[in-house]
Amino acid sequence: MAVPARRTSKAKKAKRRTHYKLTINGLNECANCGEMKKSHHVCSNCGYYDGKDVATKEA
Repeated sequence: MAVPARRTSKAKKAKRRTHYKLTINGLNECANCGEMKKSHHVCSNCGYYDGKDVATKEA
């Protein structure tokens, strides 16, 4: 079984793991209010989807 000859340094690990960060995909600006919302979902701020009022928000 293969065993590493030396311990992997902190810098070497950090360089290898640079692409492990979280990404938020599929966020678009709402055409009605300008808030960020998920693609193909009703806007949680104003209740619009595809230019139509789908869910009226109670104030």
